Amino acid sequence: MRQPHRRPCSAFTLIELLVVIGIIGVLAGMLLPSLRQARAAALLASCQSRLRQWGVAFDMYALQNDDFYPHTDGLDRENGPADCYGWVDVLPPLMDAKPWREHARWHHPGTDTIFQCPAAALGPESVYDYKPRRNGYFSYAMNSCLELDGDCWRAPGDGGKPMPSFLRRSKVANPSRVVLLFDQLLDPRRAYDGKREYRSAGKHCGSYPKAFSARHARSRSGLGGSVLFCDYHVEWRESVWKSHWPADLEVPPRDDPDWFPYPP
Repeated sequence: MRQPHRRPCSAFTLIELLVVIGIIGVLAGMLLPSLRQARAAALLASCQSRLRQWGVAFDMYALQNDDFYPHTDGLDRENGPADCYGWVDVLPPLMDAKPWREHARWHHPGTDTIFQCPAAALGPESVYDYKPRRNGYFSYAMNSCLELDGDCWRAPGDGGKPMPSFLRRSKVANPSRVVLLFDQLLDPRRAYDGKREYRSAGKHCGSYPKAFSARHARSRSGLGGSVLFCDYHVEWRESVWKSHWPADLEVPPRDDPDWFPYPP
C-alpha cells in the first residue's frame, strides 16, 4: 500500500536560530545606550526638580525670617546652635517633610526623598572617614561661603557663645551667579575633578567647590552636576572647580563672585 504523503517539518534550523539570536543581540546593543541615556536624563530632570523645590523653600524661609537665609551646616549634627538653624532642619517643614534631625540612625532619608539626588550613589565604606550608611549622608550641599557673614548675634542662655552667621538675602550682589545649593560628590575618589580624594564626601550639608558632583551624564558633554543659584534658577554644570585654583584649595578665594555673596 502506498504511504500517505507527509508534509516536511517546518522547524527552524540551527543556523537560522543563530542568525535570529545574532540580530536580536545587535538590536539590543544598539538600544541599551539609548535606554541608559534616557534613564540618566530622567534622573537629572528629577534632581533639578528637587533643587527647584528647595529654592522655593529658601525663598519662603527668607520671607518669614526678615530676609535671612538659614545656616549652611552644623558640622557635628548634634544640638548646637548651628544645627538648630541648619537648612536641612528648618526648610523641610515648609515642604511638609520631617526635619533631618528627627530621622534616627540607619533610617536617614534616601534617594526617594527630597533630601537626596535620585542619582546619588555611595562608594565603598572603606573610602570614607565617617559611616555614611549609619550616620546618614547628604547628596546636596549648601554653599558654605554664604555663612561667612559678619552679622552674627548671640544666643540667649548659652554662655555668650556667638550664634552661627546668617546671610541676608538682599545683600547678595549677583543672585543669578552666586551658588546656593549644589549636587554634592558622594564618592571620595572623584573629588577635585578626579584629581584628589575627599574622604568626607557627603558628610556635611554645607561645603565648598571641592565637593561638587561629577556623576550625571549629559549627551556628549561628559559628566557634571546641577546647581541652584540665589535667584532660584537651576543649571547643569560640568564643573565648578576653576582650572587656576591649586589642588589643595579648601575655600574659594575671597574675591570669587560665584561663591561669595558680596566679594570685596
